[in-house]
Amino acid sequence: MARFSSGAERSADSSSRQAGREGNLSIVAVGMRVVGELATDGVVKVEGAVEGSIRADREVLVAKGGVIEGDVYTRDAIVGGQVIGSIYADERVEVQQNSVVQGDIVTKKLIVQEGGEVNGHVRMGDPKALEQGAAVGKKRGDQAQVREPAATAPRQ
Repeated sequence: MARFSSGAERSADSSSRQAGREGNLSIVAVGMRVVGELATDGVVKVEGAVEGSIRADREVLVAKGGVIEGDVYTRDAIVGGQVIGSIYADERVEVQQNSVVQGDIVTKKLIVQEGGEVNGHVRMGDPKALEQGAAVGKKRGDQAQVREPAATAPRQ
């Protein structure tokens, strides 16, 4: 389980896992506000605010006090703050104590600690299979929307 803390408070186990990770670490610091889409092949840690989607190949970390207003696409997500949008994680989502997700979660594994809040639909299983199902559903919905106006359009 990950906890957001200062460097001095990190356990040796947590430090060794961090040292073994490949990829970049990008930090949106406290007091910083980013507007737009963020994309990286590494890890994004949000301590401030992001208005827009985040795509991180490895991990998205939302620290206590951090806010994301947009969708999150990643392998693993740990929410210690607030996400207003959907989370699509290939492997795992953790919603920590006193944190909030206002949106859907699609992942293989989900942990919600006591006091953590999820206000949205949760779909678990293979995210790729779920995405394919959603894509098919969307296509069917688009076709229905296309047909409906044609059927109600006035004839001349």
